[in-house]
Amino acid sequence: MKSRLENIKKDGFAKLISRLDPENYYIDGEDIRLKGEFYQKQTRLVLRNCGIIDPGSIEEYIGRDGYFALEKAIYDMTREEIIKVVTDSGLRGRGGAGFPAGRKWETAFKQDVDTKYIICNADEGDPGAFMDRSVLENDPHSVLEAMAICARAVGANQGFIYVRAEYPKAVKALRHAIEDAKKYNLLGENILGSDFSFDIDLRLGAGAFVCGEGTALMESIEGKRGQPRNKEFRTTVKGLWGKPTVINNVETLANVAQIILKGADYFRAYGTEKSPGTKVFALVGKVKHSGLVEVPMGTSINTIVYDIGKGIQNDKEAKAVQTGGPSGGCIPKSLFDTGCDFESLKEIGSIMGSGGMVVMDEDDCMVDVARFFLEFSVDESCGKCTPCRIGNKRLLEMLDLIVTGKAGEETLFKLKELSEIVSETSLCGLGQASPNPVLSTMNYFYDEYLAHVGNVKTCPAKRCKDLLSYEITDTCIGCTKCAKACPVGAVFGKAREIHHIDKKVCIKCGTCMDNCPVKAIVLC
Repeated sequence: MKSRLENIKKDGFAKLISRLDPENYYIDGEDIRLKGEFYQKQTRLVLRNCGIIDPGSIEEYIGRDGYFALEKAIYDMTREEIIKVVTDSGLRGRGGAGFPAGRKWETAFKQDVDTKYIICNADEGDPGAFMDRSVLENDPHSVLEAMAICARAVGANQGFIYVRAEYPKAVKALRHAIEDAKKYNLLGENILGSDFSFDIDLRLGAGAFVCGEGTALMESIEGKRGQPRNKEFRTTVKGLWGKPTVINNVETLANVAQIILKGADYFRAYGTEKSPGTKVFALVGKVKHSGLVEVPMGTSINTIVYDIGKGIQNDKEAKAVQTGGPSGGCIPKSLFDTGCDFESLKEIGSIMGSGGMVVMDEDDCMVDVARFFLEFSVDESCGKCTPCRIGNKRLLEMLDLIVTGKAGEETLFKLKELSEIVSETSLCGLGQASPNPVLSTMNYFYDEYLAHVGNVKTCPAKRCKDLLSYEITDTCIGCTKCAKACPVGAVFGKAREIHHIDKKVCIKCGTCMDNCPVKAIVLC
């Protein structure tokens, strides 16, 4: 069986090389990397195969050393040795919490029961995040192999991949990969001729953000409503159907095969002491070059935004970066030298999360940004616990009052106090982290909040339209285009004379500004 993998590797690698265009790839023996400035400062371990192999070809995956780690785990390592390598590597969960993967595996291994489960959490619901989707669509076998290695280590024979139904391409790629793995005896009964058997099924999520939380995900797999459980036991002790269950997210699993194949020191050569390895970020927002970015843990925000992302669109000033999805914090430009690792981001009031990184510029209102992310959390709350269900709703109502000019400074004190209560008392991690956008923006951009609730209520970024007004300056040439375009007749004046806006009638739609040929209309 071992020689069979070697033969497949040889044929698969030859097939891969024959297909690649040297103009788009660096090819040096078995070292194959994508060309292009965007990739030069990246370290692609998780994404090592993405954009290189054909995801529908198991032969090309094996041609890149695929499934050799599984073979090693079955024939050359004891279960304890597998867990020790993962533990020594320092691999931490990439889904947001950063819990040590090796400790999780070891706890499940120690449970003396007949049935255990492995779950891949592929329920990626953060706005602007597409890290897991990319791996599932472009390198599905890396997840299957890692799940099988984990199952071998802890003594499980059944796995589930919980993937969003909104990812049809990923679902198709996974189904095809599972079929091929079974054909090659890399999943199913007596894998590679051994006494180890392991199978994987898919479960499609219906789009509930809360099902990204591990216990809610398990409830969903069991056919129940996706709501978090009270944490009486760790899921590695009592998880799916009350059995020990290891749940890791896609990116965490995508590291496993290389760690088993190359050792713990290989992985620890990247990143920081407490946060080893690399991290994939979905770099989006007001950045010139957006996309998936994989860098060693500890890489500064400045490096990601300016060296890889090439700075801010239209050469404007950066204002903040929001990390960690809707539960993350907003980091001001003054802290862009901060390294992106679990400890450093927590220290400044944000979180790693699954890896979303939204860049904001000088035109973004941080109060409105906090409102946007909190609105998402309110919509996605499962409603099980009162702090999240009611508390976040009250927070959103306060933010609505602030951005519409109907709040006073006392509202800010209530906003901060309730945010802290929701954070401390919510049932699950999602509810506990949901006020982070509010707390971080109040911490770093309090002057913007004060401007919204002051005696002269204004939005410094000119984004909250209820606090703005349109003015026609003396550069107006009286062309009448603005008056003709206004849908409510708020603009008046004679031809070739300066026009005016009736602010009581104006609905602040901006049509007049859009139609002014000489840019004589400004926001105040």
